[in-house]
Order: sequence, then structure tokens, then C-alpha cells
Amino acid sequence: MNTAAVQTRRKNIDIREDVYRFLSIKAAASGTNLKNYIEALLEKEVEDMDEAATYQYLCNVRPDGDVELSEEETKDFENWLGL
Repeated sequence: MNTAAVQTRRKNIDIREDVYRFLSIKAAASGTNLKNYIEALLEKEVEDMDEAATYQYLCNVRPDGDVELSEEETKDFENWLGL
């Protein structure tokens, strides 16, 4: 069993009433509560993210960083991502 503590962050969100009802029904049908159902949906969304596309987006939109990689380091990283 992994004993490392998983860090979490609490965030209040606003959900439209119709969305709230629909997700509550889906949660009940899945045998869980709304909070756990939404958390699972968000975790699944992260798992499904395309890492290469995310990296490319971040390079184009937020090219900030304290240390620039050498050309070789950049190519190695891009190869690791499959770009």
C-alpha cells in the first residue's frame, strides 16, 4: 500500500441547478455521493489529457521559465513526449 499522502486542494464551485440535479442522479446511479462523483469525473479528465498537446499548448501560450533548456535537452524532452 502506498503510504505517501496525497495532497488535495479545496475549491468552492458554482453549478447550475439543472447540472446539479443531473449529476446527483448520475452519482446515485453509480452508488456514490455527488462530491465523490465529481472528483472522479475530474480525475478521469486529467487521465485522458494528451500530454503532448498540453506541452505544445503551454510552450505556445506560457513560454515562461527560469532556466532555458539546451537544444539537446529540449529534443530529448520532446522525444520523451512523442512529439
